Amino acid sequence: MFSLSLRMLRRDLRAGELGLLVMALVIAVASLTSVGFFTDRVAQALTREANQLLGGDLVLVSDHTLDRAYRDEATRRGLKSVVSATFTSMASLGEGAQLAGVKVVEDGHPLRGSIRIAPGLNQPDAPARGIPAPGTLWLDERLASALGAKVGDEIGLGAQRMKMAAVLSFESDRGANFFSLLPRLVINAADLPATRLIQPGSRAFYHLHVAGEPGAVAGFEAWAKPRLQRGERLETVDNARPEVRSTLDRTERFLRFAAMLAVVLAAVAVGLATRRFVERHLDGCAVMRCVGAKQGQLLRLFIGEFVLLGLFAGVVGCALGFAVQFVLNGLLGDLVGFPLPAPGWWPVAHGLAVSLLLLLGFALPPLIRLGRVPTLRVLRREWDGIAAREGLAWAVGALVLAGLLVGIARDWLLGAWVVGGFALAFAVYGGVGWLVLRLLGRMRAVAGSGWRYGLAALRRRPVASLVQVLALGMGLTALLLLTLVRGDLLANWKQATPADAPNRFVINIQPDQVEPLGQFFRAEGRLSPSMQPMIRGRLVAVNGRPVGPDDYPEERAKRLVDRDFNLSFDARLPDGNSVVAGAWHGDSRQPQFSVEQGLAQTLGLAMGDVLTFEIAGTRSEARITSLRKLDWDSMRVNFFVIAAPGMLEDFPASYITSFYLPPAKMDFANRLVAAFPNFTVIDVAAVIGQIQTMVDQLIAAVQFVFGFAVVAGVIVLFGALQATHDERERELAILRTLGARNRQLRWALLAEFAALGLVAGVLAGVGATGIGWALAHFVFKLPYVPSVLPLLAGAVAGCAVVTLAGWLGTRHLLYRPPLASLRALN
Repeated sequence: MFSLSLRMLRRDLRAGELGLLVMALVIAVASLTSVGFFTDRVAQALTREANQLLGGDLVLVSDHTLDRAYRDEATRRGLKSVVSATFTSMASLGEGAQLAGVKVVEDGHPLRGSIRIAPGLNQPDAPARGIPAPGTLWLDERLASALGAKVGDEIGLGAQRMKMAAVLSFESDRGANFFSLLPRLVINAADLPATRLIQPGSRAFYHLHVAGEPGAVAGFEAWAKPRLQRGERLETVDNARPEVRSTLDRTERFLRFAAMLAVVLAAVAVGLATRRFVERHLDGCAVMRCVGAKQGQLLRLFIGEFVLLGLFAGVVGCALGFAVQFVLNGLLGDLVGFPLPAPGWWPVAHGLAVSLLLLLGFALPPLIRLGRVPTLRVLRREWDGIAAREGLAWAVGALVLAGLLVGIARDWLLGAWVVGGFALAFAVYGGVGWLVLRLLGRMRAVAGSGWRYGLAALRRRPVASLVQVLALGMGLTALLLLTLVRGDLLANWKQATPADAPNRFVINIQPDQVEPLGQFFRAEGRLSPSMQPMIRGRLVAVNGRPVGPDDYPEERAKRLVDRDFNLSFDARLPDGNSVVAGAWHGDSRQPQFSVEQGLAQTLGLAMGDVLTFEIAGTRSEARITSLRKLDWDSMRVNFFVIAAPGMLEDFPASYITSFYLPPAKMDFANRLVAAFPNFTVIDVAAVIGQIQTMVDQLIAAVQFVFGFAVVAGVIVLFGALQATHDERERELAILRTLGARNRQLRWALLAEFAALGLVAGVLAGVGATGIGWALAHFVFKLPYVPSVLPLLAGAVAGCAVVTLAGWLGTRHLLYRPPLASLRALN
């Protein structure tokens, strides 16, 4: 049986009977395995090089200065330990200044992994021997280029000037968070006090790296866990670099969603192509039944052939996916930040399994017809319709597809949403497409002869027409959403931001620098900006009940409760704030808080709730007396929580301000940093640009994977054409016999395909615009003015793709003699 199935497979492949089936399976497997290979490489790197990514075997991370007891306990257990710190500040050279991420290290850092440095820009690097000597620093390539610095130059950092000793080219423990997006410099811990950059209210993160024997590390971890305070966490080789894992998990989720659409469309193509294959083999199966073949034998024979086909297509798809993952690595490599090992074999096994499940799930229903073909078909070609068992098999195929989507999502809830979303999208597109196709069919009375025949064909083949509209419409919707609609959203966001909105934020302003800073602005001929006090406090209780991250199910709420809030106090309602509940406290000296509306919703806070914050070891509590709505697009300084006057004045505070700096006066920021070296001036546009670059990389990768969905949509189009090939050939032969000219038939075919493409393209344009409006209105809270460009682009692209593909697939029928067509079909 196996050898016969293999011979049949070779024969059908040579005859071109299975071409579309193979293409559909290859596209589905390639889209999944390309993502699988890439994420598998990342997972292996996180597992194999976890200690290098941590800079040790275990790291204790804190948003405040670490208790000395942790390090003493590590020493007592025979573990090596070093402390590092990270924060942002301004680095300057001459008249230039640049926001940078500062890393402070001790001798022995890193305990695991490596640092590489070079003697100059664009020169070969080598492993670093130690850390920067006191009085020197290392600048990474981006920072050195931005400042125009070279080895030997003196770089200003806070109140200290240090000599650039090398170019930093690689850090194994750099990570992938906001801090790592900034240009970077490394200094010796001995130089930190002289910079005077760490002041009350400064935001810095401290890391205690430990390394040693596994037993001692495990013992230290067990000892430290119950002693962790708020704002402290342990990172081990099992959960190394959570920010890297979080970023890549989100990236993988987007990529897998893009691959899911290709799988869904490939499933449709498999069903169409198999039905065509079955219809062309019914007569042969009837003859085999006449010479003694049993139904079960026929079914096993063809299932064996399709299993071999699934394995073959799976192998080809895996090979293509392996090649494509190098493209994904090129697009997303910067998000990873460390070299990746070769992928394992698990994605191959997954790809083969998907190929077989997809093929058998959607090929089995048509194959049942071959097993149940009657011997009478040799004399009379008749069919009783879809049998009950075939209908059940189609239901099984749908369940298999749903199971695949849930498995690809790797999350039951997300998988259920994806299955439901696809079902809803297909239902909406199908319903609208059905109505539009019926309306077009009725318009044939007012069209010319060619268009009349073409539009009439839409009504004769409603199911095939609708399948083509759905497949191409879904693929085009995804691409339009990621290109044109995304551009519209960004444009609307930029328009929502005033032209003179603040584009520079200044932090780390000390209380005794408030008045000198105002004088500096006035001396420069600028208005003195409004400066708000900022006090760091941690929410520890609500209505007297202690709260922590574990009390909240949402991830954002966990993060908010686990970190320090930036609190402020003011008698004046800040610009861009409006009270939506309660009353603003004004000059009242009674303890009370005003809370931002969104924060209240996230944390489940209400008017009258009593909040308790811990500030510098002292607790301060008050009742919520107002809720505010903020205009975040104003780019002004905003606070989640503002206290009434008299509550927070005695706590350590720094100040923050923002201002608008015209492009022609960029040197003002450099003079500001020179006058106040401890200030950190954040260029909002530059930071957004860096984030936008990262987002663009992600979108480029998602668009690339969505390209598989578009190819799958085109395969569905050819599959639908093949499914109606015999019917179309018979129609054209009869029309030519009755006197129709090739020119009329050519126009009829082009009209049919153009109408199908136009409907699919318009649906895609409207769908993408509608999704963009929903995102702007419900997610981003932006005023959104839809553009006609997605509608026009969708219509043109859909019309062009369907017309070209349809014409290439059917033009040969116009040159075949009518008698030959009728004889072949009968």
